[in-house]
Amino acid sequence: MSATNYPLDPSAEGTRTSDPASLAPKSQKLRRLARARRRLAWLVLLAPAVLVLAVDIGIRGGRLLDLRGKHVVSYAGAILESAVLWGLLLYSASSRRGAVRWVSASLFVLLATVTLGVQIYFQRCYSTYVNLDALLFATSFSESVMGHLRADGGNLVSAVAPPLVCAAALVVAARRFVRPRQTRSGRAARILAPIAIFFGFVIPCSYRTVQASTPDVIYLHAMGGVIKQITGLRPPEHVRPGVRTPPTLPRATAIPSGARVTRPNVLFVITESVRADAHCIAPTDDCPFSPATNAAARKRFPLLQMRSNASTTAISLAVLWSGLPPTSSREDLHGHPLLFDYANAAGYDTAYWTSHHMMFANSRLYVQDLPTSHQTGATDLDPLADMDLGARDELLTERIRKDIREMREPFFAVAHYGNTHIPYRIDAEHAPFQPAMDSKAPEDNEAYRNYYLDAVHLQDRTIGEMLRFVREQPFGERTIVVFTSDHGESFREHGQLGHTGAVLDEEIHVPGWIDAPEGTLTEAEAAALASHRESIVFHTDLTPTILDMLGLEHEAGFSRWYGAMIGKSLLGPIERTEPVPLTNCSGVWGCAFRNWGMMRGNLKLEAREWDTAWHCYDVLADPKERNDLGAAACGDMAARAEALHGGLPGLVK
Repeated sequence: MSATNYPLDPSAEGTRTSDPASLAPKSQKLRRLARARRRLAWLVLLAPAVLVLAVDIGIRGGRLLDLRGKHVVSYAGAILESAVLWGLLLYSASSRRGAVRWVSASLFVLLATVTLGVQIYFQRCYSTYVNLDALLFATSFSESVMGHLRADGGNLVSAVAPPLVCAAALVVAARRFVRPRQTRSGRAARILAPIAIFFGFVIPCSYRTVQASTPDVIYLHAMGGVIKQITGLRPPEHVRPGVRTPPTLPRATAIPSGARVTRPNVLFVITESVRADAHCIAPTDDCPFSPATNAAARKRFPLLQMRSNASTTAISLAVLWSGLPPTSSREDLHGHPLLFDYANAAGYDTAYWTSHHMMFANSRLYVQDLPTSHQTGATDLDPLADMDLGARDELLTERIRKDIREMREPFFAVAHYGNTHIPYRIDAEHAPFQPAMDSKAPEDNEAYRNYYLDAVHLQDRTIGEMLRFVREQPFGERTIVVFTSDHGESFREHGQLGHTGAVLDEEIHVPGWIDAPEGTLTEAEAAALASHRESIVFHTDLTPTILDMLGLEHEAGFSRWYGAMIGKSLLGPIERTEPVPLTNCSGVWGCAFRNWGMMRGNLKLEAREWDTAWHCYDVLADPKERNDLGAAACGDMAARAEALHGGLPGLVK
């Protein structure tokens, strides 16, 4: 039977037309839709890398425009790596079915949120991206890092939330527009995606000086380094204090200088993170920052231009107690005598009291063998003391009041207060600096600085109480008080926040003063000390100064150790021609970001690991260090610094 064509109603269910004229427009429309869908699928797959690039341009567009030569190539390679990694993960996550797509989707959202969100947060705080050095450093202080994040959780959430939402939206879009079939390309993506993640962990990238890589690539590279360390494929790199191996010193007879009748006691008060402009160094009638100590030491000798040699506590303490430069070897920093050793050898009673938590970076190892009759750490004061803040400073004052009355004269003692360390301890009833917030967001910078000043103000109350107590005791008139801070604190003056990030003045210009009752110094010594009111002096000068106070400045048996000290006693004239080294990367402590320099007189040479050249500042003419004079203005210090430190921070292998 021959087939007969009947006209069909195209609207009837289950019918179809075979009229070519009616099929052509639909076929063309479908083809256009298919092409548009393929183009849209490619746009979705490339969107993660485009978004990463857009975020990076928004954060540091000016710096990216300065990239030249190999750094442009490096950045282009990072963009390609980013596009391949995220594209493969997203392609695998967009599969139509199967459990693998959920694994891929989870990895995509998690990695995108962490790599970009954390980098946004870190940039807001420190004006640079988390890199391998910083992440390895952080793994050494996981409890401290968690405390920091708890204190600033709101800002962290605000940084990671947008990447989280975007990543989830991209997965939804990929499953709508990409949706690969179970074809060879889909199977290949599922295999290649984890391989791409692996290579993201191990491919080298520019992460220090220029950071000529996208933020996600820098973070993945850092994560790879951490994984290597955790698995034992990479040895731990962070340097921290260890057990000291000091020599046995010969017995010494401290001889009072000049007209001193007796050997004075010395109480060395060290506070934490207090910068010079947050403390009343010179006596004044109106002192908003530290009114209690201002009132307790009205006749003090101010040292208005005191500089720490580092902005890291462990390094500063090693320098303050040994007199060695921070660039000394690890062996010397652990093997040379400290002030406690010298004083003990001369028959002084000694003590070390601190509210710092001695489990932080195993700090107890460095002080556990000090020859002290009294020694106190945070957990001795409060078993539940916070790792970062330590015990309440008021508890430390109570312990000092008890112990110091038991000490035999003459004595040398260190009182080390710590509640002004990040995250800062305040009391709302004694917080005069307002508005104050504990937010680290850039827009809250001034309120955060006020929060810090409130912590300084609170700590000052108990230090002032301790000083008044000492002066009221029978031994008070025979006790010299030496006061300084281990380092300062930055509030984005040059981009960074906190400390250890630079040797710029906000981090190393610290308060310094000496309160010496009448008769504890000779007239010549007091005159010399007064003459240094405006002199640029350093923590390395305090060790010989205290040895001078103890009558040990000329002790022949100690001469071999004195020879390694670079400071000068403030009880005499100071003539200094050699530059003084500054660094936060030392044999006693590692650094998250390399930074170092030198000072000679009022000129400072410094650089951080992302700098491509040395900077030179005149700290007296330009106290905020805004005007870079160029390395040549610092004379031979650039050459000396490169010889001493090995080069610019970002270029040292």
